[in-house]
This record gives sequence, C-alpha cells and structure tokens, in this order.
Amino acid sequence: MPELRIGFIGLGGMGRGLVKNLCAKGYSVTVFDLDSDKIADAVMHGATAGASAVEIAAKSDIFAVCVTTAEAVRALALGPDGALAALPKDAVFLDHTTVSVEHVDLLRDACVKAGINYAEAPMARTPAHAERGEVNILFGGEESLLERLRPVFKTYSENIFHVGPSGHAIRLKLIHNYIAFANVASWCEGFALAAKEGLDMSKVINIISAAGGKSGMMDLYGDLTLRRDFTPHMSLENAQKDVRYYAEWLGKAGMPAFMAQSVHNTYALASIMGHGSESCTAVIKAYEDLSGVQACLKE
Repeated sequence: MPELRIGFIGLGGMGRGLVKNLCAKGYSVTVFDLDSDKIADAVMHGATAGASAVEIAAKSDIFAVCVTTAEAVRALALGPDGALAALPKDAVFLDHTTVSVEHVDLLRDACVKAGINYAEAPMARTPAHAERGEVNILFGGEESLLERLRPVFKTYSENIFHVGPSGHAIRLKLIHNYIAFANVASWCEGFALAAKEGLDMSKVINIISAAGGKSGMMDLYGDLTLRRDFTPHMSLENAQKDVRYYAEWLGKAGMPAFMAQSVHNTYALASIMGHGSESCTAVIKAYEDLSGVQACLKE
C-alpha cells in the first residue's frame, strides 16, 4: 500500500477520475472542492474529505491542484494563508491545471522560495479518459522529480511525456489547445454556413472528413455537434480561457496574434450569448443564433 499522503483540490470532470484511480490503487487521498456533492462522490470512492485546502496542504507529501484557471490556483496557493505556506518542506505542489505561461514561472519561483517542489503537469484528453485512467500527462521539470511522481501518474495516465524543463509543458499544452480549438471554431463556422445555404449536412461532414479538412477534433465531435449533443467534455468557457492565455503569451513573445484573437473573440461571443457552460463545439450556436438556421443531420 503506497504511503504517500496526497492532497487533491478540484473534483471536476478531470479531477474526479484522477482521485478515483488514485484511491483504487491504494493511495491515501484527502480532497476538497467547493461542491460538497463532488466531495461526497470522492469519499464514496475511498478518499477522505478535508476541511480546507490549507488544512490538506499541511498534511500532504503531494498537493495536487486540478481547477479551472491560473487565477484560481494562485488564489489558493499564495499569500500568508495560502497552501504554499502550509506545505511541509520538500513536498510537491502538483499543478494539473491548464494555466498561463507566466503563472508557471510565478508558481515555480514561489515554490523554490518556500522549499517546495513545483511540478507542472497539464493533461490532455477528456473526463472519460480520466475516469478510465488514460489521460496523457505533459510534464515539465527535472527528471528526478518526474521519477518521484511517476508511480502516482501511472495510476491515472496512459502516456507520460517529459516535454522538457519547467515551463515547456504548459507552452506545448497551450499551443496544442489553441490549434484544437481554432480547428473547432473553423469547422463550426463552415457547418453553420453550409446549413444556412441548405447543403446536406451528412454529405458536408462525410466529404470533409475524407479530404484535407479532416481533423482529430472533427473526428471526436463533428458528428456529435450535428446531432445536437453539446455535453461539455471540454466546456466552451474553458476553451475561451485557454485561447486567451495563448493569445496573451503570443503577444508577450512579440508575435502577431491576429488569428488567436479572432478565435478568442469567437468563443467569447458564444459565451456572451449564453453557451459558456456547454461543449466547446457550442461555438456553432453563435453562428446559428445569427443565421437562424441549425446545423444538424436529417433523421
């Protein structure tokens, strides 16, 4: 039975599955989330409920965070009453959140000053993969820290990629997510236009998928979109957040962000129109709301 004490903050779509698999492999996991129902679900799978993030941090060898934004991670980590101040020396602050580039640099420096190990480990794939223990982990940092965490990662991952030094993992994750969400926005726009012009949507998706327009995101979500299934495996508001981080980083790197800003504005518009809690593919609804025509397959 593993002896590590693991604290875990954030029991959303991805965090729930990670905790479930950690508990199934015998790890001692203490959890916290703002949603009491999610805590109860984790306890049902073998976790222990903690009273607060700070209380959990004080008793953790590994303190994992899987929340929504860089701002949320900093709010619970920093300050005199933050988790970093409570963590034991040489503990690991494991950041599974898709954050910003500047966030990783800031948290790494704060951890070094506190005598804590910062591990950036954003993930790829979906909550369904997390449930099955099949996420992909992108790790940035020293090989020795990765080896320390590898047994933990193996409980809920299929692939562990050592991207490079600290900061490289989030950079690659943001590039990946931007390309993926830009792709979704482009085919959603195309689908909406095709529907407005009266094209047969089954032919639209079948022909595009057999040619150069084919993509992994269309393979995953194209048919679901045309069947009006907007289950938020990856929510639109999270897609907007990731593209925003990417666009801000691009600008700070001294590169034009015309495309990134356009993609971000498209997701922002769909969110303003009330679709933020739906799937990232609900970006199509922004176009549909304007055209008055739904893109869907004929029964």
